[in-house]
Amino acid sequence: MSSTEINEERERELILQLRDFRRRIDSELSRVIVGQKDVVRQLLVSLLAGGNCLLTGAPGLAKTLLVKTIADLFSLKFSRIQFTPDLMPADITGTEVLEEDASGARSMRFIPGPVFANVLLADEINRTPPKTQSALLEAMQEKQVTAAGRRYELESPFFVLATQNPIEMEGTYPLPEAQLDRFMFNVMIDYLPEDDEVAVVQQTTADAPAPVQPIFSGQDLIDFNYVVRKVPIAEDVVRYAVRIAATSRPGQPGCPEFISDSVSWGAGLRAGQYLVLAGKAQALLDGRSYVTAADIRSFALPVLRHRILANYRAEAAGITVDQLISRLLEHVEHPKNEAVA
Repeated sequence: MSSTEINEERERELILQLRDFRRRIDSELSRVIVGQKDVVRQLLVSLLAGGNCLLTGAPGLAKTLLVKTIADLFSLKFSRIQFTPDLMPADITGTEVLEEDASGARSMRFIPGPVFANVLLADEINRTPPKTQSALLEAMQEKQVTAAGRRYELESPFFVLATQNPIEMEGTYPLPEAQLDRFMFNVMIDYLPEDDEVAVVQQTTADAPAPVQPIFSGQDLIDFNYVVRKVPIAEDVVRYAVRIAATSRPGQPGCPEFISDSVSWGAGLRAGQYLVLAGKAQALLDGRSYVTAADIRSFALPVLRHRILANYRAEAAGITVDQLISRLLEHVEHPKNEAVA
């Protein structure tokens, strides 16, 4: 699939499509997924912005089904890896095998692993050792795999949507900060309200729903990624996103006292980049040609919660990272002209 620039006519066509995008996606998803509106919105924004996503939630909350359904909507090649403690890097990237042809000549052939897909679901990624977790780093960042000294490019678009289970921590390996930083969002999936849970039980114990119908192609998604980056944004709004990330770093100028007391490590440069990209994607979904500070604030939790490391004082006091982020947003001054492009 091509990732070259598109012309102005195609750009205008894509912007019009995006205005109708959310309604069509919601209509198809509602046939399979009940509730979880915020989760769906964050996943769609990460795909439009070209970012990887980490989903954190208890078992049985349809994380795998949600990811597979979204892949089907875009006609994307889907692959799933169940991470276990005995999984090896070659089980993800692929391996070379020795083959012999009819003449007796022998040669090495690379057999691609499940990472060679458009959407890779890394299920329970925190259940495998760091050596295997790190096998995804090159794929996520460079969109390629290196095996036996040779590079193999991954087909575009390529997204890693990883899940992790917050319970049963025995036998798990928490992701290192370097790998967490490569995920655009950390999306928290919680239990459904009673009415939605009743609807799920009724739906899943009756006839199987009809499969979702593809709406867009993989090339459309590549083009959407391009259009999102073209959305204009005022410098004041960019500075606002940067200040949110910078203020989370203890010991830095302008850092509030509660951050210095409760945080051992703050958000890096990628936080500001992902806040801006998320704001641009949200603006297009809302039918706007500019990004507001409200767009930036609405994605502060999923962007920052895996980039801010609370210290032992905060843990002892029962202070969560989400609470720290909420206080941080109250502390950082809003831009004067939020809606100026």
